[in-house]
Amino acid sequence: MAPKPSAYKRNDDLLKFAQPSRRKGWISILTSALPYLALFTATYLTLGVSLPLTLALEVLAAGFLVRTFVIFHDCTHGSLLPTKRENTIVGRVLGVIVLSPFARWRKDHITHHAHAGDLDQRGAGDVATMTVTEYQRASNRTRLTYRLGRSPLMMLTVGPIIAMIVGPRIMAKDAKPEMRKSVRMTNLALAVIIGGLCLLMGWQDFLIVWAPPALMAGAAGIFLFYVQHQHEDAYWKNTDDWSYTDAALQGSSYLKLPAILNFFSANIGLHHVHHLNPRVPSYNLQRAHASCAVFASVPVLTLADGFRAFRLKLWDEDTAQLVTFAEARSRVVTPAAAQPLAARA
Repeated sequence: MAPKPSAYKRNDDLLKFAQPSRRKGWISILTSALPYLALFTATYLTLGVSLPLTLALEVLAAGFLVRTFVIFHDCTHGSLLPTKRENTIVGRVLGVIVLSPFARWRKDHITHHAHAGDLDQRGAGDVATMTVTEYQRASNRTRLTYRLGRSPLMMLTVGPIIAMIVGPRIMAKDAKPEMRKSVRMTNLALAVIIGGLCLLMGWQDFLIVWAPPALMAGAAGIFLFYVQHQHEDAYWKNTDDWSYTDAALQGSSYLKLPAILNFFSANIGLHHVHHLNPRVPSYNLQRAHASCAVFASVPVLTLADGFRAFRLKLWDEDTAQLVTFAEARSRVVTPAAAQPLAARA
């Protein structure tokens, strides 16, 4: 029988898997960014030659772009390569390919890891999640905004544009100088590279070659991010009851994918391992999962389960489950539940 999640020490069994390998790190880079750039070029060369071939190459390019983003994500955790300097340099370069300022994305993502599943610390790198009580007490306008934000159609079509193209270009008013520099330098690099490609290819051909893979990869990325923490038996607790270990093991899913999809997603479906120790690089996630008995009890989702999870919209504090809007409507709000979260914390 697997040990209880609350008894697990995240710095014990996983430490041997949290040792970056320069060889494996560079293999990851050479099997992600390099094929994507090659496919970008090949797609351009097929324009006007064969539409089916162009579309096939764009789908393949989208897969390698997803893989590139996960490798970039490893760099932000300092886990891809042995030194901080290597991870930072590679991360900045890959950040341009995936349109994400390295330092800014690293800060936001580390905040997500520090508070995932904490009801009192929502909003940093999370999919917006309201409790049943909060939704029932919200205005019609707030409800409509929330419904649109949780709509699969909006998430998978408009979501990639906001998450990849618009959001990373914007700086918060209170952003620190390092964050501002990260955004500005990435924006400048993108302006120079995209401007040069448009001059070389023509802006119409650039959009035809770049946009479809980028939007497909963005939609796939949002799907992966959604199902990592949005499933029926997800984990949400108020700060006083919140546990990092329990949030990793109960609130982060194991999305079991076919081998080819595991390759293109760089094993990020093994999200429970990643949240328990973010220093485990993507190329060690599978071995870590197979070697630690505690992972036998984590939530397991199939690809079909992941798509069904889009039906889940609200956190029911009484049943400690994510529920649908229909299930939430049938719930009777108790006097205690009707209090604001702050009053009950």
